[in-house]
Amino acid sequence: MRLLVVEDEKDMNRIIVKELESEGYLVDSCFDGESAFDYLCMAEYDGAILDIMIPGMDGFTIVKKIRSRGIATPVLFLSAKSDVNDIVRGLDLGADDYMVKPFEFKELLARVRMITRKKADVHGNVYRCGDLVVDCNECTVKREGKTIELSPKEYSVLLYLIRNRNIVVTREQIEANIWDFEREGTSNLVDVYIRYLRKKIDDAFEFKMIQTIRGVGYILKENS
Repeated sequence: MRLLVVEDEKDMNRIIVKELESEGYLVDSCFDGESAFDYLCMAEYDGAILDIMIPGMDGFTIVKKIRSRGIATPVLFLSAKSDVNDIVRGLDLGADDYMVKPFEFKELLARVRMITRKKADVHGNVYRCGDLVVDCNECTVKREGKTIELSPKEYSVLLYLIRNRNIVVTREQIEANIWDFEREGTSNLVDVYIRYLRKKIDDAFEFKMIQTIRGVGYILKENS
């Protein structure tokens, strides 16, 4: 399982990462809000451990923004803010759990196991963009009620696009999220799969949903 740790205190960040890795998790980490938001938009995580009082974008804002984009990564707030109003606010914004510092690692690990189990429920979501429907529970794709057969990789690319529907995403974001590694130089891998998707998603329909933003990337656009 892949986790994201967002903690601005570097020693604490390092300790949390080390504990999680010792339990077999793959862990990415960062120290500020803008980086955390970018990570959560670019890659799919089984869970995120998120401090609230971090430089730049605070934890509350991060959760609010990712939820508004349809990103359902389970989030555990880990914060020194112990006021009940902060806890309620965090949960109401879409966090899955809230843990107050100081904490015991045994409890933290138990809570991480709990939120990552919720990942199965996340995949039960149904994403819609106009007449296009992606049912993650059944792993099906339909447009105008017609079933569209996709390969596993095509499905992953489309899922990323529909989670970020009506938002421009770069080739680099798609590649980092789907293939989980960085390439040196240029690659047409993303363009190839976009071409495959267009043949299946757009060719038989009047409105073309997958649109190119020249010099930037792609957008899955809803017909307004």
